[in-house]
Amino acid sequence: MNKSELEYWFNPSSRTLEELRVLQNKAIENLSLGDGFAKIDMIAGVDCAYFDDNIVCSMPVLDYNSLDIIEKKHVVQKVPLPYIPTYLNFREGQAIASVFMEIENKPDIIVFDSCGINHPIKAGMATYFGAVMGIPTIGVSKKILCGSSQIPVEVGESQKLIYKGEQVGWLYKSNKRSNPIIIAPGHGVSVESSLDIVKHCLKGYKLPEPTRLAHMYAAEAKKEIMEQQTD
Repeated sequence: MNKSELEYWFNPSSRTLEELRVLQNKAIENLSLGDGFAKIDMIAGVDCAYFDDNIVCSMPVLDYNSLDIIEKKHVVQKVPLPYIPTYLNFREGQAIASVFMEIENKPDIIVFDSCGINHPIKAGMATYFGAVMGIPTIGVSKKILCGSSQIPVEVGESQKLIYKGEQVGWLYKSNKRSNPIIIAPGHGVSVESSLDIVKHCLKGYKLPEPTRLAHMYAAEAKKEIMEQQTD
């Protein structure tokens, strides 16, 4: 995807919320909830941290079988949009697209610290990015944006997340000390596979390794930049 196409899909500047919603609806016309991969060799995570009016976006790429890190990169940009519920893709999308374009080892699938189809119009960050960029994605979030579910109580237990009569993800109890995580397909991943893939990536923590490490690296990069500014 070239620079002008990235600007079109991810830059919110000079656009109204109504215009951004139109873009979301246009993107999800390409949404697929079938498995768009034959096998997974590499999996990436992505997460963002903020300081002042800046956003730090980190993306580690892991070997899917061992979950060892193959590569990691981060970018720092100005925050283009205030936080507005259901419009996160335009707050973080530019930074995520930028770091993805810099990654040399392109992953077969990306796990986002955000929603997928568990969004009022199915346009969570994972879904929007995946549908625009044509890459399989999964969203793993900590709070329910829409839908309802029974709450799993035993580690390893999953419960269906239902919105308007349709399953849009899972609540999964990944750690006995933590609240359940919300797992949802983004694009190019089935509801069933989204759960299986995230379960494969858990190593005893609340979050799967791709997003857990992305969160750590974004925080580390933020701390290093802020320390440099005070030197």
